[in-house]
Amino acid sequence: MQVGQISSEKNKFTILRELLQSPNLEFIMEAHNGLSAKIVEETGFRGIWASGLSMSSALGVRDNNEASWTQILEVLEFMSDTTRIPILVDGDTGWGNFNNMRRAVTKLCQRGVAGICIEDKLFPKTNSFIGDGQPLANRDEFCGKIKAGKDSQLNSDFSIVARIEALISGWGMDEALKRAEAYHAAGADAVLIHSKKAVADEVLQFTREWGGRCPVVIVPTKYFDTPTDDFRAAGVSLAIWANHNLRSAIGAMREVSRRIYRDESISGIEKQVASVADVFEIADSDELVEAESRYLPTDKNALGAIVLAASRGAALGELTIDRPKCMIDVRGQPLLRRLTSIFKNAGIRDITVVRGYKKESINIPCIKTVDNDRFASTGEAASLACAADKIIGATVIAYGDILFRQYYLDQLMELNADIAIAVDALWETRQVRSTGAIRDFVECSRPFSGDYLDDEPVSLIRMANDVEEGYVHGEWIGLSLLSAKGSEYLRQALDDLRVGDSLKYATLLDVFSHMVNYGLDVRVLYVPGQWLDVDDVSDLSAAGRFV
Repeated sequence: MQVGQISSEKNKFTILRELLQSPNLEFIMEAHNGLSAKIVEETGFRGIWASGLSMSSALGVRDNNEASWTQILEVLEFMSDTTRIPILVDGDTGWGNFNNMRRAVTKLCQRGVAGICIEDKLFPKTNSFIGDGQPLANRDEFCGKIKAGKDSQLNSDFSIVARIEALISGWGMDEALKRAEAYHAAGADAVLIHSKKAVADEVLQFTREWGGRCPVVIVPTKYFDTPTDDFRAAGVSLAIWANHNLRSAIGAMREVSRRIYRDESISGIEKQVASVADVFEIADSDELVEAESRYLPTDKNALGAIVLAASRGAALGELTIDRPKCMIDVRGQPLLRRLTSIFKNAGIRDITVVRGYKKESINIPCIKTVDNDRFASTGEAASLACAADKIIGATVIAYGDILFRQYYLDQLMELNADIAIAVDALWETRQVRSTGAIRDFVECSRPFSGDYLDDEPVSLIRMANDVEEGYVHGEWIGLSLLSAKGSEYLRQALDDLRVGDSLKYATLLDVFSHMVNYGLDVRVLYVPGQWLDVDDVSDLSAAGRFV
């Protein structure tokens, strides 16, 4: 299963502890079931807040411990099983006294939940934003609950966050600080200072007076207009975005339900909601297909794909500081997800992505990955060679920054060629937005013919960035298809280029040219535009219109 790319050297418990102890302000995002947890991870957050309010609401009950702790535990198990980032669960009051706390912590550890946040109120709890002057737990009793939890944890890095309700309940700053000190002394790994004021004044005052004696966690739900840099300056360790996935889902579901009810049709909303393919993908349906390939007889003619996605895309500037260009958002989805969706719609399930720059950010579900850790000093052919053992049987080879029409794949298959490439016959009309863009020109055995009855085969003569004017017949769009025999030829070409270290700097153009020079027939499919590669911000805008 390909989910978030968390280092195997660190488990969830360790990652959450590092987030709490980080010298920088960190963030975790609310989730309330397995689906929302996967979305949080896919987005790039390093941790999940399992909100009590959100989980209760998703179950259709109030945030007053109406959902039992075992029902919450079942939800958490689905969330933990489907993700590889840590979960900090909103544990209300610990679901009872010290004995309930002991059992809850043990069960959370068994399920890979990395931490619990408990609040110093009475069981059953009442949501902090309802009413005023809610009673608080006895300070010493709450300290005993913290100690019981720490004594029961099965992993030394399991974290207990003590949530202080003194400010919300009107007990004042002195009481908040006294409780923070007591909870810290009892073993709490961090304190959460809570406030329901529309400004962060009392939270920031607390951080100043607390003086960093242990990590401080905040929940800026009410004081959302406070600049995030204010929290950084105050030394806050972790900010929780506490319930926004649930709240956004409510609005979206209401709107869709109302429109379908009103229109008595789904045609008006179909393009505004996630596709069924997206649902299957996020549910990791392809993992079952992969498992079937291991445990059931397989189709030896099944098509695979290799996607080269190792480069940063420096022309995109700040957009690629923390991710490669294949993960740039295009109308709500990463570019790579849109590309893999094209493959999956064509029946291609075995997709391998070659990663390089910021490889940990490539966390699309249902893909395999290989890494070119020398991406900064090597070329495209070296990246492809990293996946050489995946080039088996019929295989699509594609760049990770392109989009094209679905039927181009079908047309490539219909050629029944060992090696086939898609070439833009309308290359002269294509608007190239990137200054100094390098284009993959091709010279073919004959130019494109507009006669739809003309099915005479076309072969590649030369592929280069500097084909002389008058000899250019098209532009390669970055998409190719190999038969099983063609895959053998490609692997041999990569082996040939390894001789004399030619592979290190070779491009895919060099690879195809090598095969042509070797006497192999590289067949050409002329296509009428309808594709693009994303090199800069203007290309990104065009990609939004393309999809």
